[in-house]
Amino acid sequence: MSSSSFPLVFIFCFSILLLLMSASMQTVSAASTNKACLKTYKKFIKSACNSTTYPKVCYKALSPSASTIKTDTDKLCSIALSFTLNATYNASSSIDSLSKMKGLSPSEKQIINDCAETTGEAIYELENSLKALANLQGSAHKADEMSDLKTWVSAALTDEYTCTDEFDGQKVSKAVKNTIKKKVLNLAKLTSNCLALFNLLEY
Repeated sequence: MSSSSFPLVFIFCFSILLLLMSASMQTVSAASTNKACLKTYKKFIKSACNSTTYPKVCYKALSPSASTIKTDTDKLCSIALSFTLNATYNASSSIDSLSKMKGLSPSEKQIINDCAETTGEAIYELENSLKALANLQGSAHKADEMSDLKTWVSAALTDEYTCTDEFDGQKVSKAVKNTIKKKVLNLAKLTSNCLALFNLLEY
């Protein structure tokens, strides 16, 4: 290599090094920015959840969606409601599977069937509440939509509690009772939290 070409090679290599360093710094900066934003989003969710009856349950359900929710109350409520509906689907499936257990007494079969029915009604009501929530933004009658929204979710909550009320005075195995109560009480907490979060909507 000639002496005249050496500086050119050096400059070229140095330029590449600077570009790499710059890209690395930008990556670090972007990561820091994203981390700071995520922290802000989670703080927003935590603050919103503190207005609910079960803040820990609320935050656990919604914090994984922080990057989608950001600081948007509409998205917060929509995702909370969707999460609750999905949990209701899962609970309904679990309760339905109990009916296939061997050795169930007639009263246990009746309780499971009744609970499956009320959970199914809760699914229908939560699906309608999602429609009401979606209609809110473009509606000329926002007060009516909000009323419908809360009515559907309140009805779902009533159905969920009705499911566990049937245990009163009945002989039910521990396995059946624990499975249903665990699923349904979790749903009730999620549904109750949704009602509280709706109060944050500016309609």
